[in-house]
Amino acid sequence: MSRYLFALGRFVARRRWWMLAIWAVLLIGAITFAAGTGGKTNDNFTVPGTESQDAVSLLQDRLPAFSGAQMQVVFAAPGMVKVTDQRVTAEIEQVMTGLKGLPQVAAVVDPFQSQAVSPDQRVALGSVQFAVSAGEVEQSTLDAVSRVADQARDQGLRVEFAGGVYPGFSAEIPHTPEVLGIIAAFVILLVTFGAVVAAGLPIVTALVGVGIGLTGILGIAAFVDVPSAATSLALMLGLSCGIDYALFILSRHRHHIVLGMTAAESIPLAVGTAGSSVVFAAVTVIIALCGLAVAGIPFLTVMGLTAAGAVLVAMLVALTLLPALLSFAGGLVAKFITPPLQPGKPEQVARLAAYEPERTCGHAWGRFITRFRIPLLVAGVAVLAVLAVPATRMDLGLPSGATQAESSTARKAYDLVSGSFGAGFNGPLLVVADLSHATSADAVQTLIGRLQHEPGVAVVQPAASDNGMVLIQVVPATGPTDSATDDLVNRLRDDRAVIENGTGATYLVGGTTAANIDTSKRLGQALPVFLVVVVGLALVLLTIAFRTVLVPLTSIAGFILSVFAALGVQVAVFQWGWGASIFHVTKGQTLSFLPIITLAIIFGLSSDYQIFVVSRIKEEFTRTGDAVTSVQNGVAHSARVVTAAALIMFAVFVAFTTVDSPIVRPLAFTLAVGVLLDAFIVRLTLVPAITALIGTRMWYHPGWFARYVPDLDIEGVELESRFTPETESIAPQQVPEFS
Repeated sequence: MSRYLFALGRFVARRRWWMLAIWAVLLIGAITFAAGTGGKTNDNFTVPGTESQDAVSLLQDRLPAFSGAQMQVVFAAPGMVKVTDQRVTAEIEQVMTGLKGLPQVAAVVDPFQSQAVSPDQRVALGSVQFAVSAGEVEQSTLDAVSRVADQARDQGLRVEFAGGVYPGFSAEIPHTPEVLGIIAAFVILLVTFGAVVAAGLPIVTALVGVGIGLTGILGIAAFVDVPSAATSLALMLGLSCGIDYALFILSRHRHHIVLGMTAAESIPLAVGTAGSSVVFAAVTVIIALCGLAVAGIPFLTVMGLTAAGAVLVAMLVALTLLPALLSFAGGLVAKFITPPLQPGKPEQVARLAAYEPERTCGHAWGRFITRFRIPLLVAGVAVLAVLAVPATRMDLGLPSGATQAESSTARKAYDLVSGSFGAGFNGPLLVVADLSHATSADAVQTLIGRLQHEPGVAVVQPAASDNGMVLIQVVPATGPTDSATDDLVNRLRDDRAVIENGTGATYLVGGTTAANIDTSKRLGQALPVFLVVVVGLALVLLTIAFRTVLVPLTSIAGFILSVFAALGVQVAVFQWGWGASIFHVTKGQTLSFLPIITLAIIFGLSSDYQIFVVSRIKEEFTRTGDAVTSVQNGVAHSARVVTAAALIMFAVFVAFTTVDSPIVRPLAFTLAVGVLLDAFIVRLTLVPAITALIGTRMWYHPGWFARYVPDLDIEGVELESRFTPETESIAPQQVPEFS
């Protein structure tokens, strides 16, 4: 592989203007595509093969007007005024009448018609049935809903919204996170390289990749349902991977420049050596993200594919656009800045790393690891194991009004309903009854009576009927995220034969709450399967990459430790509420698709660092044949770059924890913790320690293995030996003392 990438790097460096033009055209084309199609993300979550989805399909076929999203409208009277007062009642009825006439609204249930008035007569609960799904409700319709509500608010009435869709339910994510991430990345790169051009190039290439990736996703959204969280995930990965991949290649290129090579000589060699690691790392991330399709949930599959596309673009940019820009930059990548308080320090560190790596901090850390490898192994594994303990108590679910920010209308509506009616009114179940073969005239009343007698049911009432179909609203006695509500849904399904007995009617249990329960259950079942797929993939890819068995096994063990430690920290903070005030989070369930996405991403990112660190150790082992020395030298060459790469990933993910979203915030937090633990505890500590402990056996492979497994030379040893000049033959120009 390395020789093909070497040829690619040489080709790009010689045709830099053409490559620059190609990427400019691609960027302009992607922007034009997105603008022309007018694609927008939506949250049409479907889970094929579940009863809740079957209920939706039945409604779409027999009662399409009631197959769409629902919205709750919560009215609260000011002061000591009651909603039953004549003036307030008139205002509420005026709002409900105004909502009834809006486009895409199929039906409106007045709170006084349904008797949804709280016992203290301070709060009233109305509902709106849309004729389309949540993702298809036009923004103009939601704006009109707000205008209708504002008329009542002007009269002092409090109006809040909740449900599957409502004004502001999918607020746009601000651009602050990526700006903060970019600033943090630039500062880290500036400290790492000590050169403005070297710090700026990875940012530029990553932004080009992100621009193409995001606009491409928005363009595709015009033809395929793309969840809004997909753009955040693609942005996080596209930005962080784009910077990291460029960093790996740029660091090798600058190393060659400091050694005395010209840019024309160094660029192909950097692409051929570090580029191999980039390809393997990116392919690992891409395959893991595509593996999200294992869950069989369309929105999760789309999230994985779009994020994989962003990583693919990041890889291609690093392999082609970056070398072209490096060719333009020439020796500027090694033009060091001089900090006022540390004259000459950046250049000094760079030259030490090139000529005398044994005098760097990275080599000192490598010596520390090899000296105390057993205590470090025990301590590292113990820390990760303790952090992983809370992960054994994960309670999977999807966001509800209770997990929204206290300032949001959904959270205000949730609190009003819970306090006045009971938590169950925030997540009513929708029983879809088919009376096509009913044997008695009172089949509906019989069903309602039997449903009412089920344990955990608070209220049962008919919602609509037509075309041989009846919708029955079943209000649980507990909230939508309570485990007792899960039990109720399962019980209504398990007792189906008893409840239907003698009526000739059949029913399905659906609604938003049931759909969330079904989704969480499906994702929980898919998690072990996905983990097996990921582990198997890691064995194959890393075995091919390093032509040994022990490296993949240690990598997988470290990956499992770091990912479950990250999930454990997430459970402690977001589910148990430890430090909730510090991180500004609302305690709730663990996002049902968070574990499987975290597994995919952390697996891919851990492979990035595993390949980069271990490839340098193996490169040194091939050169010296000494296991301990190779660990020390390998860590010396990789520690600074991996540290910078991990800190950049961490900074980008942390920036997204500022987003006030019950989906984006816990995902970004978990990924930030996972990257930090995996890079510093696993890849830069445990893996070198166990490599030094096992010694030469780490690189053993049987004879037949060498015959059947191709040698891809991802370390670029052959290229290095052919094209890199010996350090001793280059005039060191008086390497300065390290101080």
